[in-house]
Amino acid sequence: MVLIISATMVIIARNPVHSVLFLIVTFFNAAALFVLLGAEFLAMILVVVYVGAVAVLFLFVVMMLDIDFVALRSGFMNYLPLGSILAFILVCEFVYAILLSSFAPGAAQPVRALPVPEGVSNTEALGRILYTDYIFYFQTAGMILLVAMIGAIVLTLRHRPGVKRQSISRQIARERATAIEMVDVEPGQGS
Repeated sequence: MVLIISATMVIIARNPVHSVLFLIVTFFNAAALFVLLGAEFLAMILVVVYVGAVAVLFLFVVMMLDIDFVALRSGFMNYLPLGSILAFILVCEFVYAILLSSFAPGAAQPVRALPVPEGVSNTEALGRILYTDYIFYFQTAGMILLVAMIGAIVLTLRHRPGVKRQSISRQIARERATAIEMVDVEPGQGS
């Protein structure tokens, strides 16, 4: 229940900082549900990745940017009809899914997970499957993320005039005579 309330408050909160804080509460509650389901690894990943990185990044971005939220909300009424139609469709889909699962219990069979052998933790079993059966997909996903990260850095790198840049080749090629300047300062003359 707390998860649903905090997820709703992420959308309803007028202050974006409060919205991000409710998002962090939502992630912690989802992690607690994962722990109750016996998926400790997923709970840890949710807390470390989403709370530790994404939500904190959102919080810093929201706090550092000077966004005029009054101007952002001024066009709210223009999008209200389309948003209402989409919300109605989503509610209809939820009602249909709930009715389908209650009237036809055999229609949606849950996926049964393979039993974990005795003496093997959930994280170890997940690691065995990930690094044996799905190693190609795991490595491919890592390479895609690496290329995306390099692409984002290249796209946002700008050379601005007047900004001092480090020249490593010049630093390595310099000699002692050009790097150090010896100055003899008389007592009482230095500042």
